[in-house]
Amino acid sequence: QVQLVESGGGLVQAGGSLRLSCAASGRTFNNYVMGWFRQAPGKEREFVLGITWSGTGTYYADSAKGRFTISRDSSKNTVYLQMNSLKPEDTAVYYCAAAPYGSSWSRPQHYDYWGQGTQVTVSS
Repeated sequence: QVQLVESGGGLVQAGGSLRLSCAASGRTFNNYVMGWFRQAPGKEREFVLGITWSGTGTYYADSAKGRFTISRDSSKNTVYLQMNSLKPEDTAVYYCAAAPYGSSWSRPQHYDYWGQGTQVTVSS
């Protein structure tokens, strides 16, 4: 059974930092890309950034450039999202997801597996 389990969310003040983790299990992800999405209340789920499982490729949405970083530790089967200089508009539920390599990075419908999400709240 494939599982993606996010952790690390919480409440932080504007300007602060958080690191989210996504622990993957249940299959090998060598031919997958791992993406982070977020969904704020009343809004559609949006792509934030992604990384190939090999770590050789990354893709960032404009909202993430300069503040967020994605990385992975293949020995731990874990993908990380480092978020710095957080803003109130970053408040959302953050989801980890996996899509077959070659899929469109930013389209949620291309992702086969999803985690349950972790809440990030940034106070002003």
